Amino acid sequence: MSAADGQSLAVVVFLGFVAVSLLLCGLAAADLDDPEHFYAGGSAAFGPVGGGLAIAGDYISAATLLSTTGAVALDGVDGILFACATIVSLYLVMRILGEPLRRAGVFTLGDFLADRLGAPSVRRALGVATLVVLSPLLLVQLSTAGRIMAAMFGLPDGALTGCTVAGGALMVCYAAFGGMRGIGYVQILKVGVALTAMLLLAGIVLARYGWSPPALFDAARERSGAGGDYVTPGLHFGHSVAGRLDLIGFEATLLVGAACLPHITMRLYPVRDARTARRAVGWAVGPVAVVCAGVVVAGLGACALIGRDLLRAADPGGATALLLVTGALDPVAGGARHSMLFAIVACAVFATTLAAVAGITLAAASSLARDFGGRPAHGTGGRSAAGEIRRARLAIVLVGAVAVVLAAKLGDRGRLTLISLSFTVAASVLAPVLLYALFLPGHSATGVRWTVYGTLPLIVLLLTGSPAVSGTSIAVFPDDDFHWFPLQTPGLVTIPAGFLLGLVGRTRARASEHPWKEGTGPVPPGPGRFDPAGRP
Repeated sequence: MSAADGQSLAVVVFLGFVAVSLLLCGLAAADLDDPEHFYAGGSAAFGPVGGGLAIAGDYISAATLLSTTGAVALDGVDGILFACATIVSLYLVMRILGEPLRRAGVFTLGDFLADRLGAPSVRRALGVATLVVLSPLLLVQLSTAGRIMAAMFGLPDGALTGCTVAGGALMVCYAAFGGMRGIGYVQILKVGVALTAMLLLAGIVLARYGWSPPALFDAARERSGAGGDYVTPGLHFGHSVAGRLDLIGFEATLLVGAACLPHITMRLYPVRDARTARRAVGWAVGPVAVVCAGVVVAGLGACALIGRDLLRAADPGGATALLLVTGALDPVAGGARHSMLFAIVACAVFATTLAAVAGITLAAASSLARDFGGRPAHGTGGRSAAGEIRRARLAIVLVGAVAVVLAAKLGDRGRLTLISLSFTVAASVLAPVLLYALFLPGHSATGVRWTVYGTLPLIVLLLTGSPAVSGTSIAVFPDDDFHWFPLQTPGLVTIPAGFLLGLVGRTRARASEHPWKEGTGPVPPGPGRFDPAGRP
């Protein structure tokens, strides 16, 4: 097959996906005269099958395809554990949060907590936490979309900024004109594309090794050069005490944080009833499990066919492993970028990334428009529907413009650190807030604010002093070393801190409301006691 054929296929598939997805958003836009449809017209409209697939689409991101493949290729069993944590996390969110989060007229985490606790004052705190979680993810995904687009079209590095801007423009169109329903259609389309590409790639890899997973695993272990470390946990962070703690903290952060991402929970509010929520579990978890299985096979294939050292030389974090293995499986003149297999896989990654950034953009803009705009906790509070949608679309344009500028400036710098920041904040801030609000009677707005404003500075402090920022090849500043905190992911400290701060805030709120119960205030007047106000 000629290089031109592969390049032409990439262009055709790319343009086809963009055209179909824009058409789906256009069809959805016809029903977006009501804020309820704009913010929450996804899962309620699709039922358990479509709703579950849309949630699966939101869950599958560029990190799932690229970073996890690289982790499997470079770190063996550690990477497989990361893939398993992704699947288990989605199962937990669907089983534990799926039913309790159902609430009509609620569109953001701030809406939900304000309504649940009867305290509108928490909305700004939840808005801050939501934006801190979503902004780094948006930058990483948008930068990835630009790089994949440049690779598909064979453009030089100088065109990366233009590709990032083009990806951002598509992202804004999807979110502004399609709303939640349009993005839901795109997510379902993306799931089909990602499943097809990963099953095809995994099948070709397994065929190379006689359809024997053990043979593939043995070949990957041999080419890794790590010996027995490749098949035991600890290769990624090391086998020291700090390394083992880091692995536990990373797994906990991934498991808990992924379950509480705002653009995931946003799809659970409009689910019609408990039965629909339960039926959607399989349709959400099944596709993600299949994609993650394909990712594991592709990662092992990359290590077995290319070798761990060459993969690390191409990218210290292994993010290029998925695309590099296509060249080893389908070699053509001109390199991997001109192969037919590369075209298919690259288009799947681009579709995955573009749909993910659209969902993240809508969630971030919704929080910006409602949690910081004085909106009521339910619906629009009598405000003009057209005005509400107009404000949401302006917020989408604002979020998109800022994200494009920052993504173009940052490029790939600190990619893994930004992802770590998002998941750590989700696990350490959003998880305690949600779980306490849902399952701890009497939780208060004060407890929410203590969790948000107490844990966020701690996360920033520990992450800034960690090896994720300096001193390692994948750090933001790889040539400098000023880290003082030994763990790359601070979740092992910040997750318990978030839960503890929530309890402290709740206790202080209860003490201030009923000081005599805590023995810290005056004894209240009772029968037979003198009241200074003159009451008997």
